[in-house]
Amino acid sequence: MSTESPQDGLPRCPWAGDDTLYRHYHDREWGRPVTSDTRLFEKICLEGFQSGLSWITILRKRERFRAVFHGFDIPKVAAMAEADIEVLLQDAGIIRHRGKIVATINNAGRALELQQEFGSLAAYFWSFETMPEHRPTDLSWESLRQLAHTDASLSLSKDLRKRGFKFVGPTTCYAFMQAMGLVNDHMDGCFCRDEVEAERASLARPR
Repeated sequence: MSTESPQDGLPRCPWAGDDTLYRHYHDREWGRPVTSDTRLFEKICLEGFQSGLSWITILRKRERFRAVFHGFDIPKVAAMAEADIEVLLQDAGIIRHRGKIVATINNAGRALELQQEFGSLAAYFWSFETMPEHRPTDLSWESLRQLAHTDASLSLSKDLRKRGFKFVGPTTCYAFMQAMGLVNDHMDGCFCRDEVEAERASLARPR
């Protein structure tokens, strides 16, 4: 069940809340299909940083993350070295977690390998677009709060880890799939749901 925003009266998913930045993210980004390798790489990395934290924390730091990780340009991130890691560990504008920083650089190298094998990150990620049987059909707030992962996110997580990616558990992968439009998990009644569905219907899937 969606809820109406007191600011503009539009029905939204309850998680959007009243924070202006968060509502903008919900309205303009979350769930809208993405085929840009740079944006897909950024998102899988930031979802890893989000592990154990709230997404709004990451969202508020996103511009700084983009600055220190070269706009998530994959080759540039893959080329970062120990000296760069030490600098980042002193930067209060990001999440100063050595494991997650190292994982981002590692994952850039693995992303380059995926591009070589599949032609693009988009072709790889979108190959996991499915509608698992146990995914809720009512898209209610309660049902989605209880759903931490799906068959598709389990498969994606398993394959990424087999390829050497880090901080890509099934819950992280499901949040990634929701945000990048591989599924449309806007609530029934949310004003974005039909917009997102139309964008997904017209999308030329990368192959």
